[in-house]
Amino acid sequence: MKRPSRSRQASGRAAEAFVAAALEAQGYCIRARNWRSPFGEIDLIAEGHGWLVFVEVRARRGDRFGAPEESVGPRKRQRLLQTALAYLAGLEGPEPAWRIDLAAVTLDARGRPVAVAFFENIGEA
Repeated sequence: MKRPSRSRQASGRAAEAFVAAALEAQGYCIRARNWRSPFGEIDLIAEGHGWLVFVEVRARRGDRFGAPEESVGPRKRQRLLQTALAYLAGLEGPEPAWRIDLAAVTLDARGRPVAVAFFENIGEA
């Protein structure tokens, strides 16, 4: 697998921080960042408003290659679901209400996040 360039990595980290700040401003608490399992990685895990939310962050500079929300296909959704279930299996007590969301971040020409749109329940079939 090709490694992302340093500028792509920096833009990705900036997008994740931007989304985390937006979620916190909406009253969510960030429980984990870049949580890994054998199935993959969840960018952010947030809790609030009665939900445990697994957030996939996607960022794009323009729409030349499509919108960020278009970049999560069925295989990625399945891996997100498996990773979320692995996280839930490690929790004690009753399973909380949960969902998988997508945060689509728009970047400016320099790779800085300028806007985010949230898409809820992308893990549903």
